Amino acid sequence: MGLNRIDTLVVDYGGVLTNPLGETYQLFANRVGVPLETIVTAFLRATERYGATPMADLETGAITEAEMIGRVTAELPPGTGDILAGRPFGELWFRGRHANDDLVAYLHAVRAAGVRVALLTNNVREWRPRWRATLPVDELFDLVVDSSEEGVRKPDPEIYHRLLTRLNVAPDRCVFLDDTEENLVPARELGMHTVAFSTTAQAVKDVGTLLDLDVDLTAEGVGA
Repeated sequence: MGLNRIDTLVVDYGGVLTNPLGETYQLFANRVGVPLETIVTAFLRATERYGATPMADLETGAITEAEMIGRVTAELPPGTGDILAGRPFGELWFRGRHANDDLVAYLHAVRAAGVRVALLTNNVREWRPRWRATLPVDELFDLVVDSSEEGVRKPDPEIYHRLLTRLNVAPDRCVFLDDTEENLVPARELGMHTVAFSTTAQAVKDVGTLLDLDVDLTAEGVGA
């Protein structure tokens, strides 16, 4: 392995190792019986009221899941009622969230080829058992950096610095895969290679090019 070869792959969780975020939101809205547009509006109003998105504060541990729900439901139209009906938000959310099995299979192949794999995720403390149950975390990742444990989230450059420090790797030896451009910008500015996730097939192709690694997609069961 050459001195300048990329030997570390960093991946996002939601929307990359899972189905798309928009799909999860829509399935959640369907389950609680409230139009998605109404829920989005409530989130926007809560953001204006508190100066930060409820999810951002939740993902850094600044508020609890219960506090996040309180902020959002307070902005729903009168008469909406208890949309959760006593059910935990996380439980309903993860009913609409499933693993991207094709990309998981690719990560297994990447690790088998000697590339280190790390997870950099904006996530929720109360959801730790739920999201970890969707993936073979200990088999896939050499390192997990979780915003809810760090108190800082993407795209704050600090969380990328912590990632690189713990990996003990130069930025130019890493490729970062995320589905949100906002999260890719700080990585590029630090010198990391980046791939914007659109589809699994596209991501595998682009990451493979950077890693100089050719994985037999058919053998690994990786699809579009």
